[in-house]
Amino acid sequence: MIKELKYVFYIITIFFFIFFISRYYFSDEYKKRSYRSLSLVEDNINIFSENLVILENNTNDIIEYVEYQKGKTKKKYHFWELLK
Repeated sequence: MIKELKYVFYIITIFFFIFFISRYYFSDEYKKRSYRSLSLVEDNINIFSENLVILENNTNDIIEYVEYQKGKTKKKYHFWELLK
């Protein structure tokens, strides 16, 4: 008898949990609040982006191209020979 009551209590608890959570997330108050917070985030991004410091580009001619040496051959190593 106690085991069945325990299961009923668990089921009722889970049901109420899901019910109240879904009621909160589908309410108009939550939708308004989430929309306001999203709009505030966009405003904050715009404000911070206006105050960013732009650094001078100092990477001109930083890449040096090295030509591949065709005459030089590589020695092929095998795994088991490296262990010897």
